[in-house]
Amino acid sequence: MSILELNNITKRYDDKLAVDNISLSIEEGEIFGLLGPNGAGKSTVISMIGDLVKPDQGEIAIDGHSLKKEAILAKKNLGIVPQDIALYENLSAINNLKFWGTLYGLKGALLKTRIDEALEITGLKDRAKDKIKNYSGGMKRRINIAAAFMHHPRLLIMDEPTVGIDPQSRNHILEFTRNLNKEYGTTVIYTSHYMEEVESLCGKLMIIDEGKVIASGSQSEIKRMVSNEETAEIKLTHYTSEIGMKLNTIKDVSGINYNAGILTIAMKESKTNLQDIMDVLIGNNAKIENINVKVPSLETVFLTLTGKSLRD
Repeated sequence: MSILELNNITKRYDDKLAVDNISLSIEEGEIFGLLGPNGAGKSTVISMIGDLVKPDQGEIAIDGHSLKKEAILAKKNLGIVPQDIALYENLSAINNLKFWGTLYGLKGALLKTRIDEALEITGLKDRAKDKIKNYSGGMKRRINIAAAFMHHPRLLIMDEPTVGIDPQSRNHILEFTRNLNKEYGTTVIYTSHYMEEVESLCGKLMIIDEGKVIASGSQSEIKRMVSNEETAEIKLTHYTSEIGMKLNTIKDVSGINYNAGILTIAMKESKTNLQDIMDVLIGNNAKIENINVKVPSLETVFLTLTGKSLRD
């Protein structure tokens, strides 16, 4: 079931077309990556989903409810973690959570339970009464996420949640995101300038540039837009020309090279070809020391498709 549907949304600012006829469907339970260089239109897309900016044309539906016709119902299951910290610096963490929880309609025992839960899952229970202004950047980010999750939204947008924080807090946020998805079934839209985060978290993603969709699908589908080949590097001894001839007969093996103890094999699909390769090597008494399979990285794909780095 789709938790979010964008149908041909367009947004123009004066003479600049910020979002150009974008459509998107996100299934419930996904962690979905939204990527693009600076100025690509990501923030405008997020603002339109959050109903902060109205599209010039097109429809947005959250959990089956039109944002245009049923805004309150649509936004009931939406949480947004903004790039900038949205907390009151002079209030404690617990009072910030109480404030945001109340805005979401939580009260009484349920509000207290959700505050306790938020502090527990962010690992900040022992700092609950400290003012936000005394928190580190990473701790502020964690409370910022917790505030957006107080009402247990089915769809959570996390807009660059790890900007400017230490590695320990960054790892905590990544694990926190996985747990929200796994334990609560929360669908997450995740944007980041750190490609390794997206590669680690997101099963599907969309790349936009200059307001247009230039790629959308699973990681493997998008990587294959650039190259449909993978490379296996196998460190071994006792290689023979007979092994080479047999390897060349394996379906979808497109090239082999043996140099300085390293056998390099180009193939279309390592999952289906690797076992056949191993059978040939072992069957011909080759001594295998190490195997490394390389696929195109998302960073490589992004540069190829946009001609820009993610931070441009």
